[in-house]
Amino acid sequence: MSHPSVHPLEDPPLTDAANNAPRVRMKDIQGMPGTPAGLVLRLCQFGFAAVALCVMTTTSDFPSVTAFRYLVAALSLQSLWSFLLAIVDIYALLVKRCLQNSRVVGLFTFGDGITSTLTFAAACASAGITVLIGNDFNNCAQNHCSRFETATAMAFMSWFAVSPSFLLNFWSLASR
Repeated sequence: MSHPSVHPLEDPPLTDAANNAPRVRMKDIQGMPGTPAGLVLRLCQFGFAAVALCVMTTTSDFPSVTAFRYLVAALSLQSLWSFLLAIVDIYALLVKRCLQNSRVVGLFTFGDGITSTLTFAAACASAGITVLIGNDFNNCAQNHCSRFETATAMAFMSWFAVSPSFLLNFWSLASR
């Protein structure tokens, strides 16, 4: 039997049980919204984005580089999105409901796609600037290269945690 969505609707009356059997949805795959592994992925996304954001904003000279400002903006959006969806996952787990409604999955897919693209682009841009400062200018003594590298690595880790969420949601949406 399938699980009801977060806000269940009344079941249609059954006139003939043999001909009108309720449709059974695909089994919940761990990592999808409303599953314990999905919650772990959301918490990892949030944790890595929050650490990268904190490390980057504690440096005094990050606003002087556009790529670092872009990284802070993208990670702010990523951490907010992941935190909100972690709350939704916690709610779904507490009330024992699955989140396999096509509108909900579509919203999650769209949001994960946008935030993962922004996070990946910002991490790549920041990695390029970090390499430029450290290797090409040999100017790490005056800059916070280790902090920039740490924030960039955490941004990539956040993107690695967002990618499975996006792919599982997209696959679930496409297989309907």
